[in-house]
Amino acid sequence: MLEKLPSPATEAKVLQPDKPAIETPARRSTWVGILIGVAALILLCGGIYFGVRGRTSAEAALAHETQEMAVPIVDVVAPHADAPDQVLVLPGQTMAFTDTPIYARTSGYLKQWYFDIGARVKQGQLLALIETPEIDQQLRQARADLETAEANDKLAQITADRAKAMEERQAVSVQARDNAVSAFTADEAIVASNQANVARLEKLQSYEKVDAPFDGVITSRNTDIGALINAGAGAPNTELFRIQAIQTLRIYVAVPETYVPSIHIGATAAVTLDEYPGQKFRGTLMRTDNAINAASRTLRVEVDVDNADEKLLPGAYTFVHFSLPGSKSTVTIPANTLLFRSEGLRVGVVRGDTAELVPITIGRDYGDKVEVVSGLSGTDQVILNPSDSLMSGTKVQVKKRK
Repeated sequence: MLEKLPSPATEAKVLQPDKPAIETPARRSTWVGILIGVAALILLCGGIYFGVRGRTSAEAALAHETQEMAVPIVDVVAPHADAPDQVLVLPGQTMAFTDTPIYARTSGYLKQWYFDIGARVKQGQLLALIETPEIDQQLRQARADLETAEANDKLAQITADRAKAMEERQAVSVQARDNAVSAFTADEAIVASNQANVARLEKLQSYEKVDAPFDGVITSRNTDIGALINAGAGAPNTELFRIQAIQTLRIYVAVPETYVPSIHIGATAAVTLDEYPGQKFRGTLMRTDNAINAASRTLRVEVDVDNADEKLLPGAYTFVHFSLPGSKSTVTIPANTLLFRSEGLRVGVVRGDTAELVPITIGRDYGDKVEVVSGLSGTDQVILNPSDSLMSGTKVQVKKRK
């Protein structure tokens, strides 16, 4: 059979290459939608990824921060070696170094007084004069009796000498001689007795003059001209004057028993008064009574203050400042580090990364700080303002100082 050859037209159609298909607007919008969807999907996946990652990081950071915040941050301070010198301030009252009442030594009437209160007098100056007519009369009588006794004594002596001479010549008996000698001896005794009586009355008469016993100030006058002065004969004696020596003043101070070991005779002390603000007077610790008062648990000490200018007055209220040296074997810490527990006084000490409650023994209290006698060293880190709930073994963080 013969093959059928294609016609020229058909051949031409077969040999003609294919033409590209023409893209329509509908197809273009389809592709754009697909691209947008893919991009949105990628963005969504990226957002989910980064969101989950950020949340995980935040949770980890929060957990770490929470863990750090659970450990308390504490501020610490190192104990200060060598306790500082302390000033012990105690109240006192000035007293005259010598305070003496002046009494009459003889009875009579006050004739004259020469100094009133506030007057400065010297030792031996006449303060008052007393009239003693009875004493004067008794003295005149005693002197007359003495003269009589002396006359009798002279006669007795002559008689005794004559009897001795006559007895040697055997003109009188031995008995007569002994009688004459005994009479002379008795008259001598009478003379001595009268002399003593005259001396006594002269001394009483000398007491008519009331003199100042020492340099001082008259602080009291309790008599006046014409007043009856009784020297204690059957009635209580009356104080005429009171005189005080104020060139040096005494101040008696009660020192608490705790500070007694730091108090030494000869130590200087500063004395202050409210009426002289900012001014200090120098005093010296002169003596103590060397015994603790069982009722007040104090030691009584005497501080003497020079008052040559008489600026200070007896009876003034004062403050005495004693300097107490600090101990070289102790340390001091702030008072706001102390913890008062039922088992005793404690402080918090940082050791490593934990806190430990350490028992301590305190000495002196300086107000804002205290002296620690035992329990701490100068290298310890003591917690400031510790919490009442602080326990041994608690983890802590030391605050970093800027």
